[in-house]
Amino acid sequence: MKNKYEVLLALDLRGKEDGAKETVERLEKEFKAEGANVESIQRLEKRQLAYEHKHTNSAYFVNFVFEAEPALVDKLQKKFKLDEAVTMQHYQKVTTKKAPAAKE
Repeated sequence: MKNKYEVLLALDLRGKEDGAKETVERLEKEFKAEGANVESIQRLEKRQLAYEHKHTNSAYFVNFVFEAEPALVDKLQKKFKLDEAVTMQHYQKVTTKKAPAAKE
């Protein structure tokens, strides 16, 4: 059964030939290649980090909302851990609240 997930990726684009747009498009293709249904992409632009991470003070943040099997999330985490552009990643299952039943 497919679930809806949200992932926030922090990208380190220092010294990269391709810019943010190309990197986000590449990541979207990787999601789709693994079998995820990408519903939306929210580009949050470059932000300062609260603390230095991997010798960088800022990162480009991107939020992906996608639908996939639960096992795919672990696979994506491992895959993006090896990606040089992805500095940090956070996955969360999106739960939809059902409307309360109407009383008669």
